[in-house]
Amino acid sequence: MASSTISRRNLLATAAPMIVPSSVFGSQAPSNRMTIGFIGTGNNGYGWMSSFLKDERARVVAVCDVNREGPGYWDNTIRGWKPAQERVNKQYGNSDCKAYEDYRELLARTDIDAVYIASPDHWHAIHAIHAARAKKHILCQKPLTTSVAEGRAMVKAVTTSGVVWQTGSQQRSDWAFLRAKEVLASGQVGRVRFVRIGLPGGTPDFGKTADQTQPRPVPDGFRYDWWLGPAPQADYCPARVGVNFRWVRDYSGGQITDWGAHHIDCAQWLLGRENTGPAMIRDAHGKWAAHPIYNTATDFYFECEYPDGLRYVVSSNERGGVRFVGTDGWLYVNRGRLEASFPLPEDAMTDAQRRAMPNADDAHCRNFTDALLQGAKPVAPIEAAHRSISIAHLANISLLVGRNVRWDPKTETIQNDSAASAMLQREYRKPYSLA
Repeated sequence: MASSTISRRNLLATAAPMIVPSSVFGSQAPSNRMTIGFIGTGNNGYGWMSSFLKDERARVVAVCDVNREGPGYWDNTIRGWKPAQERVNKQYGNSDCKAYEDYRELLARTDIDAVYIASPDHWHAIHAIHAARAKKHILCQKPLTTSVAEGRAMVKAVTTSGVVWQTGSQQRSDWAFLRAKEVLASGQVGRVRFVRIGLPGGTPDFGKTADQTQPRPVPDGFRYDWWLGPAPQADYCPARVGVNFRWVRDYSGGQITDWGAHHIDCAQWLLGRENTGPAMIRDAHGKWAAHPIYNTATDFYFECEYPDGLRYVVSSNERGGVRFVGTDGWLYVNRGRLEASFPLPEDAMTDAQRRAMPNADDAHCRNFTDALLQGAKPVAPIEAAHRSISIAHLANISLLVGRNVRWDPKTETIQNDSAASAMLQREYRKPYSLA
């Protein structure tokens, strides 16, 4: 590993290096190959790495994480920068992959064209904004942000820099959702006025650490203060980090943002409403986690009303996926599954045929590489991701304040509710900022 000689004061500085890789001066990366570094090698970063490792047009050259290696990830697996580095080197049969703890060292490399950001949600905005300023093309995992204000700042940074952006909302590359888009466009459902969106509930113990809530010494090799970053100071305990971080509001928004970034996003996309949002979040109610650390919604219901009468019903008690109800029929879609009130060619598919359909993760990553090397259009642009996750943030706000929230999607402001409006942004722990 390249050891860091940067002081804590300098590490926390918000200024990012203004390095311009050669790939930004043309539509193709050097030698028609994209070089990529990974910021965050825990859950999705380590998992999605395989899509790039098997793509001959891409080369993973660097990994970065504040954890050397440790448990608490999916099914309590061991992950971190060291396992990721070893995986890359084994794949390529060499020892060229460099590892970092400080993401800015990775961004300073002029031989890196793109970055994959898979840090915890509360770090996405800072990592993405600094990567955009460093002129790195970006694939950033969902949920995009932890607040509406972060999302707008990210959109501005990416748009200003002109880099390619892809959000890790891979359902947009799943065959069932792509086919659903065609069916809706064909008019077979008629005019859609009602959408049922089912998200999971609860706070599943993915990392097998939920019972480890008492403060304890930080493990060797884990830069916990750096992991906290802009989030409030808190004592270390295994339940707080790893994959289960998403159940803590300081770091994420629970199932509403984790899965809303998929199913709410697809409803927006399939109905052509990617650049707007509802006028009201209403009838929000639910239950909150009863846990010493976890405090996100575990059971919830809310509705999204649009000016033209369209309505989303989003609930942890709905069937998982998205159901479009129109004047002439209905269409249901979920990962690898498509159903309708009318015959579809997909109805005759066997389970084996469904399993043989293209892998959405691989297709999504290939689309990102195509955008860099061939000028293809990314399927998950940042404005769309910002608008979709804003709906999830508004739902959490409505649940927290206990009343309907009126939203102006043009100005991105909450109407006549100062307490709710204050929740559109988060206060960062000093000296972190989005400046």
